Amino acid sequence: MRRLSDALLASLIPLLVLLHLSLAPYTKVEESFNIQATHDLLTYGLPMKNKGTTLRAQYDHLTFSGSVPRTFVGTLALAGASWPFAWLVEGVDKQILVRAVLGLFNAFCILSFRNGVAKVFGRNTANWYIILQASQFHVMYYASRILPNFLAFGLSTLALRNLLPISEVNSASHTSRQRCRQALTILTIIGIIFRSELAILLATHSLYLLFQRRLSLIQDIIPSGLLGLVIGLALTIPIDSYLWLRFPLWPELSGFIFNIMQGQSENWGTSPLHFYFTSALPRLLFNPLIYQLCIPFALFIQPLRKPALDILIPNLSFVAIYSLQPHKEWRFIIYIVPPLLATAATGASWIWTRRAKSLAYRLLSLALIASTLASFAASFGMLAVSRLNYPGAEALNRLHALADGSKGVVSVHLDTLTCMTGVTRFLQIPPQPEGGTQWIYDKTEDPDRLLNAGFWEGFDYALAERPEKVIGKWEILDTVDGFAGVGILRPGEERAEGAWTGRIWETVEMGMRRWVTRGWWVRARMEPRIRVMRKQVG
Repeated sequence: MRRLSDALLASLIPLLVLLHLSLAPYTKVEESFNIQATHDLLTYGLPMKNKGTTLRAQYDHLTFSGSVPRTFVGTLALAGASWPFAWLVEGVDKQILVRAVLGLFNAFCILSFRNGVAKVFGRNTANWYIILQASQFHVMYYASRILPNFLAFGLSTLALRNLLPISEVNSASHTSRQRCRQALTILTIIGIIFRSELAILLATHSLYLLFQRRLSLIQDIIPSGLLGLVIGLALTIPIDSYLWLRFPLWPELSGFIFNIMQGQSENWGTSPLHFYFTSALPRLLFNPLIYQLCIPFALFIQPLRKPALDILIPNLSFVAIYSLQPHKEWRFIIYIVPPLLATAATGASWIWTRRAKSLAYRLLSLALIASTLASFAASFGMLAVSRLNYPGAEALNRLHALADGSKGVVSVHLDTLTCMTGVTRFLQIPPQPEGGTQWIYDKTEDPDRLLNAGFWEGFDYALAERPEKVIGKWEILDTVDGFAGVGILRPGEERAEGAWTGRIWETVEMGMRRWVTRGWWVRARMEPRIRVMRKQVG
């Protein structure tokens, strides 16, 4: 019975990842390179003949190359893992498929980390880890998003599982040393390929293991790093040089030089030194009792203190050092969320297992339950809001419904906001057999061309944020709203029509307003974002 209950609880992770994916299936601009690259690799494969001509004609990355080249290693692996399912299941939504493959891989890695927590701290702590992780928004929402950080997240989680603290009796064993060496090798590989900031996480853990005398610098740390370096470079340089038509090419090194050495990342904004500790980490951990109660408890209780410090010191040292970089985003430190939640789970488990021993523990246990339920509610609320941030994808779907089959060839211009809020090659209708509508999609951004009246003569439709910038005689067929903030609905006040929130949210809203809140409700405010426009003839 215990195993069944543990398995049911653990199933929350993949189920919630898939739920977030199904309710928010679209992507945004920061995912653009990887989602387009995955599409091209899944659709066209690796070109073997006329490589340069084929890549320039069919692949997106040479047309929209971005500031620096990015690696194809993760997207190639993702496309390869998705291909059998795409081949077997005719008509499957391939964008959802590739995201589901990544999301389930990350879910598997989280569950593997959970098993590591169970071996080190016991079953109750492992179950609390699952509860805290499942009620946290960011990992569940982004686990299936094809960002470099989340291509690296699963492997970093496996590495950090191997670095969980073990008893002093076993810390010097051959198995322990081997697991630590494997962790350092994995961190090196994904740092070389995906995200260079992982070099800092690698360094803090290496120094901590060296300080504890769990590993030797000469016999363990340097060989592990060299092995990871060789494997990482052996993967990224051949693959990326081939697909970018540049040799030799190491994309993550190019990104490091551009963003860090040349300071170009600061163009995307800077944050104060304390940002990660005072803003990013509280948002990532989500439940305030995690850092106000559970982690302090783990540090206060004598049997928990040493393993808690063994987890916290190297991971928080990574955050402290990385805080020196002016440009900061929560995604850059996402890797340490599982170990921090594992630390919190030790404190939560200590409180929960003693709830019958005193009134204080009973009250703290009730507080944990209440805060966890509130976190789940807040997480679903954030999901409801986040899914409204993709009006571009919704607009393209509506255009397809309106115009597909209306004529032999349909040409449409997609403006910048449309492309930034959900449009991908997966959503575009591919070339059809003879007799079907052939769709032509244009993503021109050149302001001079957009000001040329002749440019617009070549289009039947346009998806545009600002219709006044579309030159000529056009009619607006539809308007897609996007998220514009949060408002309060009072008793008797009806919700605004036109929001594509879906029936599930409308049902929840109606039930809660009727039976719980007596008519009050927090409602997403929507405003017109994308216009579906058709050129008038004559």
